[in-house]
Amino acid sequence: MKKNILLVDDERWVRTALKWTINKLKLPLQVVHECENGLEALDWIKHNDADLVLTDIRMPIMDGLSLVKELSQLKKKQDVIVISVHDEFQFVQHAIRTGVTDYLLKPVEETELKDCLEKWLEMKSKEETKRNTPKNEDENLPSSTIEKVLQYLEKTPLDQITLKDAAESVHMNPSYLSQLFKQQLNKKFVDYITELRIEESKRLLLKTTLRLAEIAERVGYSDLAYFSNNFKRLTGFSPSEFRKSALEKVPEKTP
Repeated sequence: MKKNILLVDDERWVRTALKWTINKLKLPLQVVHECENGLEALDWIKHNDADLVLTDIRMPIMDGLSLVKELSQLKKKQDVIVISVHDEFQFVQHAIRTGVTDYLLKPVEETELKDCLEKWLEMKSKEETKRNTPKNEDENLPSSTIEKVLQYLEKTPLDQITLKDAAESVHMNPSYLSQLFKQQLNKKFVDYITELRIEESKRLLLKTTLRLAEIAERVGYSDLAYFSNNFKRLTGFSPSEFRKSALEKVPEKTP
């Protein structure tokens, strides 16, 4: 099935030459409409479909860059290839940052146009293949996988949490879960668990009279010194200093 191209250029002879060359290339492409400026193209694209917009940069009424910006605001994603002259490369760079697919330099050579369009067709083919390939649950819903892990962590005692067990709870490789965790939460799994453990130890220090060693063990630390170092690194206080400071802030009962 042929892909549809919208040509946008204020010079009619340029559009005619481009259309003739595109037809000559014998690619699965067809020019379905031509416009003289960006505004005319924008009005047309709002009510019609084109797979690719091939547009000049310098045009009256609305130039190519303004057209690209307006197209990016539309709900339907539009592929755009811009055409410019050599001294407009700063505009091309801006267009690429805005999301332009590719660019061509004037005068447009047949071989360069062919390479550019073939590259675009290959990209579209890969996109369609990917879109039509069934995805497994982990690829389709990575965020829901992390949500399941967080639910697992919430209901699991802190002294029993390991990366291996968390990964098994969502049928995932521990290394992959670690990468996904960092990607989704911008935090390492081990750092997240450390924060949970320190928060719970703060609660136990304030609400109970448990000894430090007992608190450390409850939150998953068999080594009291290691627990104390982590606690101070995250809070600025040692566990005993934290408890003492909190007790000192409690107002005395009046008789």
